[in-house]
Amino acid sequence: MGATGSSGVRRGTVPPVVAARRALWTFVLVNLVIVEVLFVTEGSGKNEVLTVAKFFGLHAAVLMLFQLLLVARLPWLDRRIGMDRLTVWHRWVGSGLLWTVLTHAVLVVLGYARLDDASMGRTFLALAGVPASLLGMWAAAFLVVIVAVSTRRVRRRLRYETWHGLHLLLYVALGLAFAHQLLETTTFNSSAPARIYWWALWLFAFGALLTGRVVVPVWRNLHHRFRVVAVVPESHDVVSVHVTGRHLDRLPARAGQFCVWRFPGHNHWWSANPFSLSAAPDGRTLRLTAKAAGETSAGLRHLPVGTRVFVEGPYGAFTSLHRTRPGVLLIAGGVGITPVRALLEEEPAGDVVVLYRVRSERDAVLIHEMGALVAARGGRLRLLTGRRGEGRPPFEPESLLALVPDITDRDVYVCGPPGMTTAVLSGLRALRVPRGQVHAERFGLG
Repeated sequence: MGATGSSGVRRGTVPPVVAARRALWTFVLVNLVIVEVLFVTEGSGKNEVLTVAKFFGLHAAVLMLFQLLLVARLPWLDRRIGMDRLTVWHRWVGSGLLWTVLTHAVLVVLGYARLDDASMGRTFLALAGVPASLLGMWAAAFLVVIVAVSTRRVRRRLRYETWHGLHLLLYVALGLAFAHQLLETTTFNSSAPARIYWWALWLFAFGALLTGRVVVPVWRNLHHRFRVVAVVPESHDVVSVHVTGRHLDRLPARAGQFCVWRFPGHNHWWSANPFSLSAAPDGRTLRLTAKAAGETSAGLRHLPVGTRVFVEGPYGAFTSLHRTRPGVLLIAGGVGITPVRALLEEEPAGDVVVLYRVRSERDAVLIHEMGALVAARGGRLRLLTGRRGEGRPPFEPESLLALVPDITDRDVYVCGPPGMTTAVLSGLRALRVPRGQVHAERFGLG
């Protein structure tokens, strides 16, 4: 039988992330097999081109539903895989969905053009006069807009609020696609079992999205009634906000996780940021610590005590749930120290090493708390100062090995700016630290 030690180390069990990935991909493969069977048995079209078009249409429908599940923020998946990875998969699936939908649309026009012996332009205009086809065209158009504004080049030039508003068109596109499929005589309407399967799949996907994105957050906020109880400046540009509420001992939060925070009475609703818990949840208060990097985070310093807070989460797989070794190395950069500080609070006395990368000592937020926590656990804390390009890079393989000679025998948790995180992960790969021992999370709303 498996056991979990006091340090969170799991022995003799399937790693949580592996179990979640197996469950997710099994779900996808089972549904793909069902769709393939339906296509083979009931998928013939009016000519060969329309048959191929139907093939792409069926798979586009499955990709749409998978898109919903990836952004539904289902707690079981999120705590094991992490929102960052699920979001990356959502982006990949979105690109595949776009090309699948466009291929389906082109083949439909081509197939009917051949069937009616007409030009593609004339056929397109004729199909636009059919309600079912017009709904599909609008769904495809919205999907093109969503993918276009989500490309990195465009995304970087947009405010988050603008991007998020445009990205909500995804749900409009899905609704139009659903109506398009209802009106079309498709494979999923070919028999009673096919209709039952299709309706069950759509209800499950939409139900998961509604539950994870609306029902659970609203219920938790009504139940816990979060509000600000203290605002503590940590430095000239960093502030900690302490939040309390009712029955916080029942909130399923863990050290290392983050929440999406809104302060409706202080900022408008669209001003939301993902901030990590900078202290382990104690059942009475939650603490976030943020650097003034934008309008919302800069304004936290002026939050009045008593301000109501709307909290989404907790989210994230950056927790001790994934521990595999007794020894642990915690690597943080800048304000990325916040989830690391919370994780350290959960660590028992033992073999713990912390590497904290900052430009200068004055930028070492929460350093006194970190020093006390590390000392109480008999661990080691190394403060690595300097700017990029100054001196020997601290996260090259040779530097990491010099700092932590037994690094391959430890779990490694990494949180910091993207450049630093990428450098650390590259160094760990070069040192052949087993992938299952490396835990990093790049959280964000986009």
